[in-house]
Formats: sequence, structure tokens, C-alpha cells
Amino acid sequence: MRWVHLTIIVLFAAATVIFAFQNFESVTVDFLGFSLRVPLIILVFVVYVLGAATGGSLFALLRRSYEGSRGIGSTSTTVPRRP
Repeated sequence: MRWVHLTIIVLFAAATVIFAFQNFESVTVDFLGFSLRVPLIILVFVVYVLGAATGGSLFALLRRSYEGSRGIGSTSTTVPRRP
């Protein structure tokens, strides 16, 4: 299963790189009153990295929350000792 996930990630990254290199023209980005003109390849790269960082963080947070609710990996449980 790990190889399937890795293959999907590599294919998505390759498609993103191909898209970025086929779109070198500059675009105007307007956000909160600011206007910035940047090449599309830089914008795609920044959005991809931010998405990977926030997606990975969200996945880790959800996994930790799920494991905490089920008591998986919890160190707060104690095993009773025999006399």
C-alpha cells in the first residue's frame, strides 16, 4: 500500500512540474488589497509547498486525534501489578 501512495504522490508532483514548466507567463495575484505580478511557475511552486505542508499537518493532527480517542498508543493506561 505504501508503494501505491508513493506512486500517486510522484505522479501528482510530476503533473504539477509539467504544468508549471508549460506556463512561464506572469500572472497578477490580488490578495487583501495587495497586487503582485509573479511568474506562474513560482506561484504553482509556492501553492504546492504550502498545500503539502498544511495537508501533512492536518493529516498528523487527525491521526493523533483518532488515536487519542481510541486510546491507541496512550501511555496513561497502567497495568495492575500482581502481589
